[in-house]
Amino acid sequence: MARIRPAAAAAAALALAALAAGCHSTPAATGGPATGLPSRSGTASPAGPPTPVTSSASSPAQPTSCTVITRAEASDALGQPVKPPILGKAVVEGGVACVYYGPEVPPGTSPDIPVGDSVRVVLVTGPHAKKWFDDYRTKVHAQPISGLGDAAYYDGYASISVLQGDAYVRIAVGIANNLQAEETLARDALPNM
Repeated sequence: MARIRPAAAAAAALALAALAAGCHSTPAATGGPATGLPSRSGTASPAGPPTPVTSSASSPAQPTSCTVITRAEASDALGQPVKPPILGKAVVEGGVACVYYGPEVPPGTSPDIPVGDSVRVVLVTGPHAKKWFDDYRTKVHAQPISGLGDAAYYDGYASISVLQGDAYVRIAVGIANNLQAEETLARDALPNM
């Protein structure tokens, strides 16, 4: 597949940085994230090194930001192989981001800070998922997308948000012209939510 030109990668990185600017707030009506993690406002301060995600052979667990799409699906969306997923520590719109990095992202990059050449997935489940979905919609120039989950919108520059039942997923693909790749990943994620 085609490699991203440096100018396109820089534009994608700027769009993802803009996405991060409004990501760390907590709607007053929820009292915190639906994930059970403590709510954080303002800039993220990771509590240590990134957490690589490992799979377990135990019984099926609740879906997470790292289980709603596969590494192969993230690679297809990015157009190149991705590294194993890394779970962030900062709460982003009610959930914790899972990030699949492309080969050009340096080791040690914080999964709590959006960068280009990556796929970011945030899943929120439970009774507050719709509040988080609606809250983020009020912060962006939401463009409705029909035929995807119960409701879906593109934020106008960096990510797609999809609500299905009591689950909300937000996906950002760090490439230029990312909407089609994000819609494909959202369709892949729906059965796993």
